[in-house]
Amino acid sequence: MSDLREEAMNSKAWPFEEARRVLKRYANGAPEKGYVLFQTGYGPSGLPHIGTFGEVARTTMVRRAFEMLSDIPTQLICFSDDMDGFRKVPSNVPMQEELAEDLHLPLTKVRDPFGTHESFAHHNNAKLNEFLDSYGFEYEFASSTEYYTSGRFDEALLIALERFDKIQEVMLPTLGPDRRATYSCFLPVSPKTGHVLQVPTLERNVAKGTIVYEEPDGERIEVPVTGGHVKMQWKPDWAMRWAALGVDYEMSGKDLIDSVTQSSKICRVLGAKPPESLSYELFNDEQGQKISKSKGNGLSMEEWLTYAAPESLQYFMYQKPKTAKRLYFDVIPKAVDEYHQQLRGCADQDAKQRLANPVFHIHGHNVPSSNLVVPFSMLLNLASVAGAEDKSQLWGFIQRYAPDASPDTHPDLDQAAGFAVRYYNDFVKPEKTYRLPTDLEREALEDLKTQLEAWDGGLDAEALQSVVFACGRDRFDPLRDWFKALYEVLLGASQGPRFGGFIALYGVDETVALIDAALAGKLASAA
Repeated sequence: MSDLREEAMNSKAWPFEEARRVLKRYANGAPEKGYVLFQTGYGPSGLPHIGTFGEVARTTMVRRAFEMLSDIPTQLICFSDDMDGFRKVPSNVPMQEELAEDLHLPLTKVRDPFGTHESFAHHNNAKLNEFLDSYGFEYEFASSTEYYTSGRFDEALLIALERFDKIQEVMLPTLGPDRRATYSCFLPVSPKTGHVLQVPTLERNVAKGTIVYEEPDGERIEVPVTGGHVKMQWKPDWAMRWAALGVDYEMSGKDLIDSVTQSSKICRVLGAKPPESLSYELFNDEQGQKISKSKGNGLSMEEWLTYAAPESLQYFMYQKPKTAKRLYFDVIPKAVDEYHQQLRGCADQDAKQRLANPVFHIHGHNVPSSNLVVPFSMLLNLASVAGAEDKSQLWGFIQRYAPDASPDTHPDLDQAAGFAVRYYNDFVKPEKTYRLPTDLEREALEDLKTQLEAWDGGLDAEALQSVVFACGRDRFDPLRDWFKALYEVLLGASQGPRFGGFIALYGVDETVALIDAALAGKLASAA
C-alpha cells in the first residue's frame, strides 16, 4: 500500500470516512457487477437548483476518495425521476395555465414552458447535464422513463409484484388512515389519459405479471407491471432502483431520513442490500427557509457562477455536509477567499494535511496554485470606493500594489476583478449607506489623515495596519468600534477588509482624499 493510500485509510476528512464505509461492503473482493456504483437523484419537477449540484459534487468527492482506497472500478449515475406524475406547477416558470392542464402526466409528457425541448423534464434534464458537464464531472445520466419503458427494471418489477404484500407491510404502518385504505406500491399509467394514477391495486397476477385497477370513470383495466405501464411509488421506487442496479452509495437530505429507512427495508424485501447513505443538512435561503426547486428561492447554480468561479462553489459544498448552511449571495465572497487561502496552503502541506484540505477533494492530485494576490473581499471594497463599472478600472490600483500582475499573467485575479465589479453593482451599491463621523471618530480620522500625509513607508500593508491601529487604540474600547466606523464612514458598509491592506491597494494619497471627502460630509451627502 502506498504511503498516500495508508494516510487516506486513516484520514478524518469526511469523504474518506464515507469511502471507508463503502469499502467495508467488499472486504472479500469486488462486487459481481464488477464495479462500485454511486448514485445521485434528481427530481425534474422544477429547474435544477444548487442543492442538486451539491449532491453530485459531494458524491463525486466520496467516489474519488474511494478510488484512492481501492482498485475496484467505480461508476456514478445521476438518476432523474422524470416518470413521476406532475403534481404542482412551479411558480417560477412561464405558461402557468397551460402547465396546469398537464397535471398528473409523467414529467416527460408535460409540455416545455420554455419551448426548447420535447418536454418539461427533457428541458430540466438538459439544464442539469449542461451544468454538470461544465464542471467536468464523470457520470452517466439515467432517465426513469427510459429505464422503465426499455425494460431495464422489468426483472425487479416482477419481483416487487411477487412480494407485493411484504412491500405493503412496510409502507402501510407509515401512512395515515385515508391513504392506507387506497395505497398501492404500483402506480399505473392510464392508457386513456396518460396520467400517473394513485389508485388501489384490486387484483394481481404474478404468473402473468399484471395488476388490475379501476380508472376514475369506473372501468377496470389490467396492465403489465413491466415495460413502462406502471411506475412505483416514491419509496418503493427508490428501493427497487437500488436493488435493480446494485447501488452501493447514495446520499440524501435530512428531510428524507424516513424515506431512506423505509426504502432500505423494501430493498431487503426485494432481496438486495441497501446502499450506504449519508444524510446531509439542507440549504436555507436568506429567510432561513429550505431552498426549493418549485419556489425557486435560494441561489441557482447559474447565479453563483455570475459572481464567482465554479471551484468556490465546490469549496462551499465540501464544508460540513451535516451542518445546515445559509445559501445566499452574501456567502460568495467568503467562499472565494477561503478557497484561495486553502490553495495557497496546500503546497507546503504534508500528505496528512493535504488529504484533509478541501481543495484536494475538489482537484485531486492536480491542485492548482492561486494567483489571487488581492483577496476577493478587498476587490469588492476597491470597486466600492472607485465606483467601478468595469474591471479595467480596478487594474490601475492592482498593478500599483502588485506591479508584476496583469490580466494575462494572473487570469484568476482578472476574472475575480470582473466578478467583484458585478457583485458590487448588483448587491453592494444598492445597499451602500454612508454616515457622518461622531466627534471621537472625526478626531481619530484627522489623526489617521495626518499620519498618512507624512507616510513614507511605501505600500506595506502590515505597517499601514499598525498606523490605523494606533489611531484607534487609545480612543476606542472595544477597538472594533474604530474599524466599524472606518467602514461605515469611508466605505458605506457595516464591515470591510483589513484597513491597512485596503490603503496599500487603494493608495495612500487616495485614502487621504477619501478621508477628506468623508470629513467634509461629501460621502454622506452623495449617498
